[in-house]
Amino acid sequence: MSVQAAVLGFALVALLLTVTPGLDTALVLRAAVARGRRDAFATALGVVGGVLAWGAAAAVGVSALLTASTVAYAALRLVGAGYLVWLGGRILWRLVRSRAAAPAGSAPAAPGGAWRSARTGLLTNLLNPKVGAFYVAVLPQFLPAGTPALAMGVLLALVHAAMSLVWFTVLVLGAVAARRWLQRPAVSRTVEGVTGAALLGSGLRLALPGG
Repeated sequence: MSVQAAVLGFALVALLLTVTPGLDTALVLRAAVARGRRDAFATALGVVGGVLAWGAAAAVGVSALLTASTVAYAALRLVGAGYLVWLGGRILWRLVRSRAAAPAGSAPAAPGGAWRSARTGLLTNLLNPKVGAFYVAVLPQFLPAGTPALAMGVLLALVHAAMSLVWFTVLVLGAVAARRWLQRPAVSRTVEGVTGAALLGSGLRLALPGG
């Protein structure tokens, strides 16, 4: 397999993974609706930073070690599950509290800040061992013989990151264009509720044995 064929093959797999709705998409969409373009792109950059970190880790064998070590994987899984449960629970609690305290028809307020948004995107990705498991399972299939594993792994992670940025850009611009409709209280609350429930549910599933 040539380097070009490996990059194209991995790009197809990464594309399918990127456009499949998941936690990353929910976080970026929520940031776009609740806080605007800047925080949405900050969230996306945090997610992409996590992608690059896992890709590099897989290339040097860190992710493989986590997958092979039951204790290490379980520890990261529980930490990641706790973070997702806390994040999702906080969103849902703020939604319930704002509904009780705010005037009828008002949308829930969400704390913002580019750094906070980027940190949320980064930690959500870094604390998800399934991202590392994905790289461990997929990366070896796209490492041509004779190529440096670290350099090739970083290159493939960059391809994944670039595709993620393109997808998130389309998502953010679309959400910002429709922000006036999306910020209607009923719609905004729905976005908050779905995102919080998705994070909480993912955390609970991750906490279960075999999650």
